[in-house]
Amino acid sequence: FSSLCRLFHLHKDACEYYTKLSEAAARVNYTHLVDIFACSLDQVGMLEMRVLIEATGGLMVLADSFGQSVFKESLRRVFRRYPDDVPGDGGMMSMAFGGVLEVLTSKEFKVSGAIGPLTSLGKRGPNVSDVEVGKGGTNAWAIGGLDPTTTLAIYFDVSHPGTTALPQNKRRHIQFLTRYQHSNGRIRLRSTTICGPWHSDVNDHNPIKYSYDQEAAAVLTARLAVHRTETEDVSDVLRWVDRSLIRLAAKFADYQPDDPQSFRLAAEFSLYPQFMFHLRRSQFLQLFNSSPDEAAYYRYILIRENCVNSLVMLQPSLLSYGFNEPPQPALLDAQSVRPDTILLLDTFFNVVVFHGETIAAWREQKYQEQEEHESFRQLLEAPQVDAQLIMDDRFPVPRYINCDQHKSESRFLMAKLNPSGGDQGGSGAAQLFTDDVSLRVFMEHLMKLAVQS
Repeated sequence: FSSLCRLFHLHKDACEYYTKLSEAAARVNYTHLVDIFACSLDQVGMLEMRVLIEATGGLMVLADSFGQSVFKESLRRVFRRYPDDVPGDGGMMSMAFGGVLEVLTSKEFKVSGAIGPLTSLGKRGPNVSDVEVGKGGTNAWAIGGLDPTTTLAIYFDVSHPGTTALPQNKRRHIQFLTRYQHSNGRIRLRSTTICGPWHSDVNDHNPIKYSYDQEAAAVLTARLAVHRTETEDVSDVLRWVDRSLIRLAAKFADYQPDDPQSFRLAAEFSLYPQFMFHLRRSQFLQLFNSSPDEAAYYRYILIRENCVNSLVMLQPSLLSYGFNEPPQPALLDAQSVRPDTILLLDTFFNVVVFHGETIAAWREQKYQEQEEHESFRQLLEAPQVDAQLIMDDRFPVPRYINCDQHKSESRFLMAKLNPSGGDQGGSGAAQLFTDDVSLRVFMEHLMKLAVQS
């Protein structure tokens, strides 16, 4: 017990130390940023240093050793340059410095806060909400370092009272002002203005349904959930995710009260529940088998990546390769694992090429080296080529894993699959032995709770 208390105090002291360092960096016009490349099998303190990296807009890379491509190639890509044929930027490094983001809004709604690699400038104004989300209490933030892929999440609060209808054809406006120093030394200002209509009829949800972006909503929810883990227990965050999903389904689904069989979600909402299912099982909220440094690393990458990459982290993509069909997307499910197929899994942090039992046995017998089995050689090469294409432009560079069914490294794929049970996949489908509920059971519980009167 005394050892645990001592470790807690060391962690607290380290966090306070790096917080003070981030404040010191902020006093120098937000032009200092801290990048950390840590390569060790032991804990190096990423958990405690994350506050410094996040506040200064720096980069974080975590690997097992400095000999891995995860480190060497990631470091090289930090200094990437624009192609020579890009007007105005050709040949220049793609990084930028000393960024400031300011958000202006029309009076019907206010800025609640932002989540990402930034720090608050403490600039209050009439469009700053009292309801804080992430780094709130301001409408301007500093970004020490940014690049073309840096993505920030901005949250808003509708301040107009719902009891008063807005005038017909009322428009809303948001303006993002981003100022930064380009790698050529010049200061640039980018202004992005968004305009759209208001909808105030509480009895008609159709305009909201048709404009709902479930992919962006899933990423915004994931970022907010990760942010809440800094001050709340993970179990409380999971309950918040569940309650939010139930409220959304109860409000926008079509159903008869107390009849789960009548539950229907519109196409604009149909994927959102499965995003939340995978978020609950992800390394962002489930810390089993992740060290404190790894958890900090995964969470930091999530809050700075764009929507597409963030969705891959939440719900990895899976491709299937077989003899009788071209490569095609496969369900992230245990029934997709078959002895005569090769699977390519992209989790953003790992790229896994998984060989079924039969494919692996044929490869060990070197059938691919025989002229009469040219098609088998091409089958083995296809996922390798596609895996390289995935890894070519990604930062940080993902870890490449080549594994076979029933071997130890196959866990990197099996842990991401929905445990539906081999009986649903027919003959040859794999079975997963786990305490996790399947997506089908998850949806049944959602429908039951959403339709309760």
